[in-house]
Amino acid sequence: MTTHSCLSVFTSQRLLCIFTGSALCLSAQALELTRDNGATVGDNQNSQTAGANGPVLLQDVQLIQKLQRFDRERIPERVVHARGTGAHGVFTATDNLSELTRAKVFTTGTVTPVFVRFSSVVHGTHSPETLRDPRGFATKFYTADGNWDLVGNNFPTFFIRDAIKFPDMVHAFKPDPRTNLDDDSRRFDFFSHLPEATRTLTELYSNAGIPASYREMDGNSVHAYKFVNAKNEVHYVKFHWKSLQGTRNLSPKDVARVQGADYSHMTSDLVNEIGKGNFPKWDLYVQLLKPEELSRYEFDPLDATKVWSDVPMRKVGQMVLNRNPANVFQETEQVAMAPSNLIPGIEPSEDRLLQGRLFSYADTQMYRLGANALQLPINAAKKTINNVNQDGALNSASTTAGINYQPSRLLPRSESASARYSPLALSGSTQQAKIQREQNFQQAGELYRSFSSKERQDLIDSFGGSLASADDVSKHHILSFLYKADPEYGIGVTKAAKGDLLRVKALASHLVD
Repeated sequence: MTTHSCLSVFTSQRLLCIFTGSALCLSAQALELTRDNGATVGDNQNSQTAGANGPVLLQDVQLIQKLQRFDRERIPERVVHARGTGAHGVFTATDNLSELTRAKVFTTGTVTPVFVRFSSVVHGTHSPETLRDPRGFATKFYTADGNWDLVGNNFPTFFIRDAIKFPDMVHAFKPDPRTNLDDDSRRFDFFSHLPEATRTLTELYSNAGIPASYREMDGNSVHAYKFVNAKNEVHYVKFHWKSLQGTRNLSPKDVARVQGADYSHMTSDLVNEIGKGNFPKWDLYVQLLKPEELSRYEFDPLDATKVWSDVPMRKVGQMVLNRNPANVFQETEQVAMAPSNLIPGIEPSEDRLLQGRLFSYADTQMYRLGANALQLPINAAKKTINNVNQDGALNSASTTAGINYQPSRLLPRSESASARYSPLALSGSTQQAKIQREQNFQQAGELYRSFSSKERQDLIDSFGGSLASADDVSKHHILSFLYKADPEYGIGVTKAAKGDLLRVKALASHLVD
């Protein structure tokens, strides 16, 4: 048989597999993973880092290309967080953090305008808000130092720890591209390879996966950032919004009733309550770790799949949302949130997921809204912008100077040494490898045991009902993760998903936390 004939047969087999979902998929020859230029991919699981604990490298072409292509998959709707609503408000600092950060937003009594965009993650613009999904909680602070975006979720952790897996994760969560229908089996096929997702999957399938309203929902930065003070001293920091309305979720039995009455129940609640003058409030708390404290944990504290359960919370301010948008498209839909929008005194940590988001979020907003997106009123800083950016589509700035470069003696533009990033000591060589301290299951078990008996049963029923449709191998790998987190949890979901408990225990016995 000629090479061409072999290729034709193989291609036909693959097409048959794709369109029929037949068992031929399992026996077909593996395809070589390549980049867009045809070059073979060496590692599609781990980003290149500067040493074991250093930041991610821009030279990682596979990471950059995956994120670039991912950011451009939809025109013009957001690929994720498409379904959302927003509101204006103010943040008032109640604690002076000058000993920790140069950021003026954290000076006692300082009042900073904010815009908050709440959202669901997976589904499109008009999807029901009763769908089980993480919820975005993104806040733009219009500070005296420039705009700072605190982009987070209602969950304190995320499913993955490396941005190179973000496009894969979203593809797994999205509907099947062949049918545009949701398919739990695709999701669990993916997550059966990622034990680090166990805690966040537990959160998702708990009742917290279906919040009753945006007002009754907490928010979290998920990632650790850095506070840097005037002495260039560093503290790692996580941010947490605590709802003063309390938190409330829907049980699985509530969903049909609520969705039948209003498939925009979360948006309706926020818009109506603000309209009536019942302005929702959140207190902002921070958790702080010194750099030398990172090594005392059995897990990596900069891993986005982990919480800092033993680190005390410090209240630093309060936010009040007091005004609905005047035009939803011009404000809620055109707001460009990105974790790269930082100000002096707040810097990114070496969290591998955050490092990728620093590029990806700003890039996707530039793709959606254009190179001059930050000139839009909802995105414009309150301080004067003085840069040397040139032209681009929809440039509405009134630049009159002839000096569009720097440095220049004709029109000097000064730099500030205090705005430089803090130094980070590095060691080792470039690498593509997992983090050294994973601990994938312990916090999932702690979360399960924190639930009431009813909440545990709701979680078991919801998780088991979805997992039942997964392929046999993926199902039992997921069940072994849950059993490793807590035997009662694993046994309950195994029964709900009609799994084999002996097989689950056997798989779990080989897992190391």
